[in-house]
Amino acid sequence: MKIQSFLTQLQQYNSPLVFNPWSDWDISCDIGPQAPLIRSANLQRYLELRRQAKYLFIAEALGYQGGHFSGVAITSERILLGNHPDIKPECVLGQWDYRRTSNPESELLNNSQKQKGFNEPTDTVVWNALQTHGLAAFDVILWNIFPFHPYKEGKLLSNRTPTGSELDAGIRYAQMLLELVPGMQVVAIGQKAAGTLARYGVDCSAVPHPSMGGANRFKAAAAALFAKEG
Repeated sequence: MKIQSFLTQLQQYNSPLVFNPWSDWDISCDIGPQAPLIRSANLQRYLELRRQAKYLFIAEALGYQGGHFSGVAITSERILLGNHPDIKPECVLGQWDYRRTSNPESELLNNSQKQKGFNEPTDTVVWNALQTHGLAAFDVILWNIFPFHPYKEGKLLSNRTPTGSELDAGIRYAQMLLELVPGMQVVAIGQKAAGTLARYGVDCSAVPHPSMGGANRFKAAAAALFAKEG
């Protein structure tokens, strides 16, 4: 499978209460119809730089503060805009035309989001853990078992847990990714990802999800995983 074919498969997905960052745009908080084009280009570039990746980290689903606006899983818009204090955008997309897709004039954004772009704490924890253990950024692909953004009815800028059927729909994209970059070691972030991967016979290690106070447990599990691999 080629990267463009994979991206096309992603762009074709459509479902109620799900935002597809690579084909959808919202008039209330996106910069305009070019937003999904920017996000699609980001993801294509991200994957092109990781054709020889060694690890595939898979979390649960895109969040509105992360991949919704960046187009890259577990990676916030603030990182790509160079406004994160610890993580440089070059770690994500190398030398690239970095552009925001959230509308800085939207009334739905707070002042920090308007000035610096959206920021997702989980993304920071994961990227910092990779950097702490000296893992080259291009050796890792970050993904979600449901690769789209599930949101609550009537509130696009919210997150909800993906349903069982959504997780089942999402697994095929993870399988495509493993075909695209064969030989990666799969690491599930959280029980939803681990359970879904196990149900479909995908061999993986598992680490706790950093959200809901689990950052230290995630860091410890990641350290143990990398020590074992090393």
